[in-house]
Amino acid sequence: MSMYATDDIRSKLTAAAPTTTVDPSKPIRPAQWIEFLEKPPTETLASGGRTWIARAANLIIAYTDARAGDVLTRVDQADEYVVLMNRDSAALRVTADEATETVDEEALIVVPPGGSSIEVLGDGPVIRLFSTLSSDLAATALNADAYAEPDPRCAPLVPWPDPVGGFRLRVYRLADTPIAEGRFGRIFRTTTIMVNFLAEEPTPRNARKLSPHHHDDFEQISLAVIGRFVHHIRYPWGPDSHQWRDDEHGELGSPSICVIPPPTVHTTQGVGEHQQLIDIFSPPRVDFSESGWVLNADEYPAP
Repeated sequence: MSMYATDDIRSKLTAAAPTTTVDPSKPIRPAQWIEFLEKPPTETLASGGRTWIARAANLIIAYTDARAGDVLTRVDQADEYVVLMNRDSAALRVTADEATETVDEEALIVVPPGGSSIEVLGDGPVIRLFSTLSSDLAATALNADAYAEPDPRCAPLVPWPDPVGGFRLRVYRLADTPIAEGRFGRIFRTTTIMVNFLAEEPTPRNARKLSPHHHDDFEQISLAVIGRFVHHIRYPWGPDSHQWRDDEHGELGSPSICVIPPPTVHTTQGVGEHQQLIDIFSPPRVDFSESGWVLNADEYPAP
């Protein structure tokens, strides 16, 4: 079920064929609701910075409330990972493969496999995204128990083709790609992750213009970085009425994630005076990729 208004650009998307077939009698996994600062941190750094780790079926999110001087390192990283920077993020100096980039603005940073370090240059959040190939991080996730068994409704993680010119440190500054008419958000992809930086909204979302829709075989991870959101989720009925679940209308502040499972019908409503949401998918979405909206598609080819 999709209920996009005709003036919603997503109404023109062509849905990709599902890659999984699941007996409808199997229960649908519950959504995951995590407000990071409301939970004990996964790790406390020597300087006082704190890190929370949560996961989805194919993705790991590490949210760090960092302090200047913190250094976040990865040794023998199996695959590339992503650093998200919004307007509140700490300035960073990222080093990988003898390349170094200093970033102090909204950006998406892709860090190649192998060894890397992130030096934090000021107090503020640092947000990193990993695939579940980083098994050491997956094991420490706050919600690891929810994924003790794979979700049969989620397509498994199959990396997309390697980037043109090979893996290297890449920085995509959002100032170079402002929000534009005819394009949905600002979408970037890697071999395993797709990120959509949605626009900051200076007012609550119009309750008469929501966009309930569903995904057949992948989760949506909605990351709140500014403001408050209500995530509306409806679980489809299967043949076993004992497995039916009530609709959910959960409100989360920032920073938080809601992991929305397939094939639930869902929409998210900003209810604060100012808010920003970042949507994350793993693996990358085929329909978004075929739309022409992916801003770094020339560097990260589709299968």
